[in-house]
Amino acid sequence: MIFRAYYAFIRVPRMNSKGENTSAIFGFCVTLEDLIRKINPTHLGVAFDPAGGTFRHEAYEQYKAQRPETPEDIRKAVPVIKQILEAMNIPVLEVPGFEADDVIGTLSVKGEQAGYEVYMATPDKDYGQLVSEHVFMYRPRHTGGFELMGPKEVCAKYGLQRKEQVIDLLGLMGDASDNIPGCKGVGEKTAVALLEQFGSIDNMLAHTDEIKGALRTKVETQVEEIKFSRFLATIRTDVPIALDEALLAKKEPNLDALTAIYRDLEFNTLLRKLPQSTPNNPIVANTPVPPKKSKPADPAQLDLFAEPEEQPATGNPSPVTHDTIEARLCQYLLNPEVAFNPNKEPDFAALKADADLWNLYNEVELPLVPVLREMEAAGVRIDVAKLKQAETALTEELNALEQRIYALAGEPFNINSPRQVGELLFEKLHLDAKAKKSKTGQYSTSEEVLVALKEKHEIVGLILDYRELKKLISTYIATLPSYIATDGKIHTTYNQTVTATGRLSSSNPNLQNLPIRSERGRFIREAVIPDDGCLFLSADYSQIELRLMAHFSQDEHMLAAFRSGQDIHAATAARIYGLPIEQISKDQRRKAKTANFGIIYGISAFGLAQQLDCSRTEAKQLIDDYFAAFPKVISYIESQKEIARQKGYAETLFGRKRYLPDIHSQNATVRSFAERNAVNAPIQGTAADIIKMAMVSIHRRLKEAGLKAQMIMQVHDELNFNVPAAEVERVREIVVNEMQNAVHLSIPLIAECGVGENWLEAH
Repeated sequence: MIFRAYYAFIRVPRMNSKGENTSAIFGFCVTLEDLIRKINPTHLGVAFDPAGGTFRHEAYEQYKAQRPETPEDIRKAVPVIKQILEAMNIPVLEVPGFEADDVIGTLSVKGEQAGYEVYMATPDKDYGQLVSEHVFMYRPRHTGGFELMGPKEVCAKYGLQRKEQVIDLLGLMGDASDNIPGCKGVGEKTAVALLEQFGSIDNMLAHTDEIKGALRTKVETQVEEIKFSRFLATIRTDVPIALDEALLAKKEPNLDALTAIYRDLEFNTLLRKLPQSTPNNPIVANTPVPPKKSKPADPAQLDLFAEPEEQPATGNPSPVTHDTIEARLCQYLLNPEVAFNPNKEPDFAALKADADLWNLYNEVELPLVPVLREMEAAGVRIDVAKLKQAETALTEELNALEQRIYALAGEPFNINSPRQVGELLFEKLHLDAKAKKSKTGQYSTSEEVLVALKEKHEIVGLILDYRELKKLISTYIATLPSYIATDGKIHTTYNQTVTATGRLSSSNPNLQNLPIRSERGRFIREAVIPDDGCLFLSADYSQIELRLMAHFSQDEHMLAAFRSGQDIHAATAARIYGLPIEQISKDQRRKAKTANFGIIYGISAFGLAQQLDCSRTEAKQLIDDYFAAFPKVISYIESQKEIARQKGYAETLFGRKRYLPDIHSQNATVRSFAERNAVNAPIQGTAADIIKMAMVSIHRRLKEAGLKAQMIMQVHDELNFNVPAAEVERVREIVVNEMQNAVHLSIPLIAECGVGENWLEAH
């Protein structure tokens, strides 16, 4: 559970003001408190693996030896979690020589014998061997929520006849996560088939003459490995630990101790949930052995990691005092990934000590506050009739698409069910002979998987199209009207202190996520309109992140392309393919464009191959050719990683910092994510700084000129305005001038501006 909590926040780690990664601790506490609230157990304990090895390590030196070293932040989290459990009066259960699995296994048996219903909250599939009539697994789903599993559910999930076969299944197929070898050459499907035929490992080994072909040889030559793997996979139920009902009885927490820990960790959300009273002496619940209890009504509602209540940095509160705004901005600039603590004095001395950050505070962030408030108050006018027309037209298109998919499939099925889609593509249509079911018993039908299969059957592209259209309708077209206020406008909230990069975000609704760049996104743009007697003016930066890459890397070829006003993607293709720019084909330009933007985000050959729908070999060659054509780009990328390793952070052109504590992580996946941020944060963050500067300048210029035009919306690198018809040319001049002169780089910034009767026409 602790590992799961840590990796749930891996992309946006929770950092407190002391620079400590509290992701694992916070996630674990949220999980535990939700479980307690929703299950309301009478008795409770948390089992940990003991320090040192266990009997399995003594029997098999390679047990779990393949696992990477535990991340340092998790090692630091465990003692703190134990302190929290002590303050909550929840016993920590450890037995030397035995894993937490064995402790829970033993107590589950003893608990059932004592008349309890036992619930094992764990993501570990091995626990399937322990379920019984009164012992259940609460297993977290990857998609959120928990599934309640008894013998019937375990057998259905793994295709077994009896839950006792879980041990034999693991003995045959092994367990890569624990380095249990199993029978080499026997996977899950074959193992299930063998158990269906023979019932158990022992019966199978007694009748190996009934096994056909090469499989018989595999089994007969690995008898000891199979038996030993079964031994390693068996959870013990005879651990020397008593079912101490008084110890395990749920008790009131020591609120003084728990409050002190939460305050030190800066867990403001969890602090607010604590009762106000703080008894010095915990109250021990005098709970008799209960009768058999029914299962909790709806375990699927235990959606513990879908959306944590407290984000790494909180957004703009409403209302706030001036002092609170200053404190929030101060802390955000000092470390954007630290949750705001309203009880902590703002460290203006530290801010002033860094001239860049002090300038950002004084000249950008603080002046931006009233700009955002006015934008929120102005709102964005919505043509509801247009949205209704769009919903009708798109729903008809969706229904037609559904029928085409049914026709190609040969039968109706639930297109929204990943399981049914997987069975259609891989079992009925056989689009990928190598496709395997996951441990949850279904095939992956993620966008990445389907994109790779598009050329194999027409139905794949239609399913992808169906999903895109379904999401557009349900998430945006049909939902936006619910945000419209009585004045006919949407008044979003702009969050100035949320993102780690410095970009603005918005909520209720999130305008940054509107799918406006897609062809169907025109329906949304068309429904955003100006006030009566006004026009809609839209201006956005042209390829600002690529221009920043050129500025930062100082690559002569990239700089020359921008200075000459060439189509940067065609110019890139010309460099890569060694052709005159006029001979570049549309396909070559498309590939160069994908590479241009992908390089900024640290795209891999695999990722580029998926986007371009080409082989990994071709994608790797394209990346190699790209870096050969723009040698200073790769030099810049590597230098940024090294700077981050030395300083522990990346920074923008204006000194905004993003701390990267995982840059030295022993976990390659975690480290590589930090390295990508080391390259991307300066570019994306500088783009964010620039548009904020432009917003402040434009707002001031409009006021000075006495114009009635209003800035009403910011989306990524784009600014949108509601402009009286008579002011259009004057406003256009101010907007373009201030955007293009917000900062002077090695190459010019270009702002493209359009005007129309709605957002679509203006963009």
